[in-house]
Amino acid sequence: MSFQTQSAGEEYDVIIVGSGAGGGMASKILSEAGLTVAVVEAGADFDPAKEEDRTQLRNPWESPRRGGGTQIRPFGDFDAAIGGWDMEGEPYTRGNGTKFDWFRSRMVGGRTNHWGRISLRFGPNDFKRKSIDGLGHDWPIGYDDVKPYYDKVDKLIGVFGSKEGIYNEPDGLFLPPPKPRLHELFMIKGAKGTNLPIIPSRLSILTRPINNDRGVCFFCKQCNRGCQAYADFSAGTCLVHPAMKKGKVDLYTHAMVRKVTTNDAGKATGVSYVNKLDMKEYKLKSRVVVLGASACESARIMMNSKSKSHPNGLGNHSGMLGRYLHDSTGADRMGIIPDLVNRERYNEDGVGGMHVYTPWWLDNKKLDFARGYHIEYWGGMSMPSYGFGFAMDTMRKYVKDEFGNPSPNGGYGAGLKKDIRSFYGTTVGMSGRGESIPQYSNYCEIDPNVVDKFGIPVLRFHYQWTEHEINQAKHMQDTFEEILTNAGAILMGTKPGPETMYGLATPGRIIHEVGTTRMGNDPATSVLNSNCQAWDCDNLFVVDAGPFVSQADKNPTWTILALSWRTSDFIISELKKKNI
Repeated sequence: MSFQTQSAGEEYDVIIVGSGAGGGMASKILSEAGLTVAVVEAGADFDPAKEEDRTQLRNPWESPRRGGGTQIRPFGDFDAAIGGWDMEGEPYTRGNGTKFDWFRSRMVGGRTNHWGRISLRFGPNDFKRKSIDGLGHDWPIGYDDVKPYYDKVDKLIGVFGSKEGIYNEPDGLFLPPPKPRLHELFMIKGAKGTNLPIIPSRLSILTRPINNDRGVCFFCKQCNRGCQAYADFSAGTCLVHPAMKKGKVDLYTHAMVRKVTTNDAGKATGVSYVNKLDMKEYKLKSRVVVLGASACESARIMMNSKSKSHPNGLGNHSGMLGRYLHDSTGADRMGIIPDLVNRERYNEDGVGGMHVYTPWWLDNKKLDFARGYHIEYWGGMSMPSYGFGFAMDTMRKYVKDEFGNPSPNGGYGAGLKKDIRSFYGTTVGMSGRGESIPQYSNYCEIDPNVVDKFGIPVLRFHYQWTEHEINQAKHMQDTFEEILTNAGAILMGTKPGPETMYGLATPGRIIHEVGTTRMGNDPATSVLNSNCQAWDCDNLFVVDAGPFVSQADKNPTWTILALSWRTSDFIISELKKKNI
């Protein structure tokens, strides 16, 4: 186990760029096969169990902002993810009419330090959507190709859930799920009143021990802060650091990769990176290069890797590099449940996420949009976040006494405190997360006029939602209102209308972007083959969400992990055969 900050002068078997889900899994599988591995990470090391990194169980008054967000921690001062949509010195640009926000997480483990641990398998239909609705393209692989690796990921990392037997929501190898909390019981009532399925969630959080290196969830509901017991999944604690202890893995931190280097034959020879601490450029050499820097960052590296052999960028012989970028759709609604006003106080934190969710339940052939969505439920009595008391005047307007008058408290001091105690734990809400249609016209490219503070050309985004996504968001809002009403909630705010695309989130805001280096069977229409191997550079592989042909109505992380393991096995096999 070693940490490096500049080239050690040796050649590795494999260089892996990025330490998130894809890069982390590759580091473990490849190093345990006996290969020498360099993991190159643009951020610092991170270990939530170390006191200098720990944010779990910190009280609001331990933050100068009382837990409020910052530029590099937009989800709150104690959130684990260090990065954000707007990073100083690391800009990106947008084409005319485009709204796209790109979230980066600069740290070991990447964005797996923050995510909601929603760990859903893609189903058989999700790999063959064109065959179902005629839109986009089918994957060159199917569920049966990935299932053995989903099973391996379940066993290695751990995921709780329940056997439901839903065809396109494949069951996994589950740990016991936690019981629904009070607010979720109201959501169950609302969903059942609307004839929607609502089942235990599937989250990669340990409710039972699986090995001696990780603890079990103690239900503090702060998984987004990074678990000091390692009870939830993040790539740093579950993959990268264990790989460093067990195999020959060198970790290069603060290393901003400029490009993949190639020889005259067009083969990858390593990477060139800028050390963010001394702003000098270094090179590492390897037999194989694996990119797992995130869909957009990996595409950016490949576009910037121009040479005589690859004049349009590495892997871009087809012109498809950067194309078919797409994010999950997202929309939200919330309400107040009067029956929960002045509720009893007790610890109901649970896991750091939902205990129940609704998988997609309808036939799109009968609807005016082509792909579905799932529903995530939230609420409860977790530690109040910064700004909780600011909304009391608004909440008083919704909750009336038996005479139809607002709460008599309000104002400042004692009245405000009474309102906070009364309304604490009364709000519930839901978020829809859906599948969009991949579009050739949604893409990222290199901006010819802008570089970042390291002198590396930046990305320019082009993106528009289609009528399918807008109509899907409208369906979400109609469903949300029905569920909340059946749950006995008072709807808050005005129902989003067409002027806001029914509350449809800006592309990139759901942080599920996929598709820039997509796989396929035809080199003329794809960047990678079905093993995530570049068509025009056979010792270059991509293991993040870039290879996705389409994004399902599920979170992508479990599929990134499974595909990375599958690709790593292929790399090991090809090296043994001396094919690469």
